[in-house]
Formats: sequence, C-alpha cells, structure tokens
Amino acid sequence: MLSSIWKDSIARWSLLFLVVVLFSAVFAYVVAPVKYRDANEMHPAIALSPPGSKFVLYYGSSIFNDQESNKDWFMGIKSVPQSVILDSWRLRPDGTLAYLEKGLDNKQANWKYSNSSSYNVLERTYWLGTDRYGRDLLSRLIIGARVSLAVGLVSVLISLFVGIPLGALAGYFGGWVDRLISWIIQVVWSLPTLLLVIAITLALGKGFWQVFIAIGLTMWVEVARIVRGEVLSYSKREFVDAARVMGFKPLYILRKHVLPNTLAPLIVVSAANFAAAILVESGLSFLGLGAQPPTPSWGGIIKDHYAYMLMDKVWLALSPGLLILLTVLSFMVLGNRLRDVLDVRSSNSKV
Repeated sequence: MLSSIWKDSIARWSLLFLVVVLFSAVFAYVVAPVKYRDANEMHPAIALSPPGSKFVLYYGSSIFNDQESNKDWFMGIKSVPQSVILDSWRLRPDGTLAYLEKGLDNKQANWKYSNSSSYNVLERTYWLGTDRYGRDLLSRLIIGARVSLAVGLVSVLISLFVGIPLGALAGYFGGWVDRLISWIIQVVWSLPTLLLVIAITLALGKGFWQVFIAIGLTMWVEVARIVRGEVLSYSKREFVDAARVMGFKPLYILRKHVLPNTLAPLIVVSAANFAAAILVESGLSFLGLGAQPPTPSWGGIIKDHYAYMLMDKVWLALSPGLLILLTVLSFMVLGNRLRDVLDVRSSNSKV
C-alpha cells in the first residue's frame, strides 16, 4: 500500500507534508522558537512586526532560570516570565545592565538598570512576524497544529466508535432494527453539519474537549451508512451462511468474518472525515466556539487577523489559511489514493 502511494508524486508530497505537520504537532515545544505554554509571550511594543524581524529581549536572571529549569517538552513552560524588548542597552562598569525599553518615545525613555550582574539578554528572530498582541506567529501556528490534528483524530475515533456498531447491527439483523437505525441516520443526515455542531457545542459549552465530542457525534452517520451497506452485502455470502450453520453467534460472525471486510472503505471515509473535522474546527474557532484563548488554533488566528487582509499585514491570516488548505488537501489526496489502492474492482480492471 505504501509503495503504491509513494509512486504517485502528489500523494507522496501530501504524505510528507502530513508527516511534517504531525511531527511539529507532537514536538511543538521542541520545534517552536517560543517554549512557553501556548506561545503566549506578549510584547505590545513589537505587535504586527513583519516576517524576519529581530529583537533583543531582557529577562531577569532568577525568573528566567527558574522557568528554564522547569521545561516540559510536551506541554511547554507553564508560566511566562516577564521580559522586556530592548531598544538599546549597554553594560555598566559594575557588570549590571543599563537599557532602554522599546516602544517609548524620547520623553518617556529613561535608562533603567538591572538589579544584579546576573541577567539574560537574547536576540530572537520572528520568522513569520508577530500577531496583534506581539506574540510569535510561527510558534502559535506550530502549537495550533495540535488542535487541528487532535480534533481530527478524536472526531474520527468517536465516529468509528458510534457508527460501526450501529451500521453493523442494522445491516446484519435487518427488520425493525434496520428500520430504526436507518430512521435515526436519515434524521441526523438531514440536519446541516455545521448547525448541528454549533448546537451541540452550545449545549456542552465552549472548550477544547467539547469541540471533539460535537464534531465526532456528527460524523458517525457516514460511517454507519457505509458499514450498513457493506454488512448487507457480505451477510449474504456463503462463508457467512456457513458460519451460521456451524452455530457461531451473530456478534462473533460480525467481528471475525464481516467487519474485517469493511476495513478498506472505512480507511477512505476516515481520511475524508479527518479533513472535514479540521475544516469544521477551523470554522468553529473562527466563530469563537472552538478552542478558547489563549490556546492557539488556526481558525482562531484567522479570526484575530482577517481584518488585516485589507492592509499590508496579509500574512497574518494567510499563513494559517494556507496551512488549513494544504492539510485538508493532503488528506483528501491520500484518501483518494487509498480508495484506488484498496478498491479490488479497479485493481482487477487495470490487470
């Protein structure tokens, strides 16, 4: 399967892009330039700085060292230490630091001095510039990938957990069980997905985990329909009739003989649902119903900066938009390629 995907240049680049996004999401606080929780280090003096900007930051030694000693590679440093963006600085004869803060006019600018000769001054490059709060945009995009991928993964797992049993029961037993489950599927299917997600989110409350549950509870319908159709087809096969004659219980027949044959279409629909979940989460975050500040999410970053599209700060909303586009497109390309690889009929026709 992997070799077939690798031969397709578009699918290969899509897979490589998703691997990079996944690696960045898992090791976000190792990869991101800013290691603090949610990259929420604000500096209003350098807000909306262009990509590639460099600034000198001053940290008090004791605070900075305490934070550095409590690094968490997965969750980041919990609290953000106070720091100052320096406009200019120099060392005094006694080893202490004299500095001017950036963002103050000449009338307000007064030289300030560090309390001791132990201090931390570092230069940081903001490769994608800063957002309207003076936070590193690149770091927040990297950490925001966690939200999108986590929502996609958990939503797909919830949809499989709900959709597979319901679809299997409807397809295997038929009768009133099939009619009841099919009626539920049709009712949920007729409701607009985004409106249903918004309704569930409002009922459960705004938050990170609420988004997972809301999106997952709306995506099980397609899984149930596919499983029901596949089970209806395979339940009439000879090997299933033979298992019934041998006295095996229905749940055993479903688990051992029927459901394994539905794996190929489930992989394809899961890839499509993963992409759809990322889009829905981005829409919810844009509406303010997704991950709540200061947790970064791609949709939330677009919400904060879409007005700057009309100004000369287009990269603030364009960067997360491109990430959403490329991630969704990559999942759709891989899903289509998997469908071609796993479709036995198309494989036979090529032979």
